[in-house]
Amino acid sequence: MKRMNQSNKGFTLVEIMIVVVIIGLLAAMAIPAFQKVRKSSQDKAVLNNARQLSAAADQYYLENGVSTVAVTDLVGSSNYVKALNLVANETYPTGFSQGTTITISGVAGVRTITYAP
Repeated sequence: MKRMNQSNKGFTLVEIMIVVVIIGLLAAMAIPAFQKVRKSSQDKAVLNNARQLSAAADQYYLENGVSTVAVTDLVGSSNYVKALNLVANETYPTGFSQGTTITISGVAGVRTITYAP
């Protein structure tokens, strides 16, 4: 005598599809929020680099009695800023003049950030 033991354990296809749709909706909401936070973080890091360069340039002006300086005189292991870490493939100006704004272009390939000391 054979005994038929049917098991009704498991998930149906409809239940699995509902879970996949819910996960897709959560991802659709999370990705733009993540990109916004990433953009904000990059902009703040670039602005902080500009502040450091501006402060280093001011110190250079005071010590050397000049009103312009090249970025190579500011950045280096024995200079005012030890290293300039790029966070979004941005491009910093090659020289600084006393009292002028600093414009960093190409932040993440699209944005430009301006810092006025």
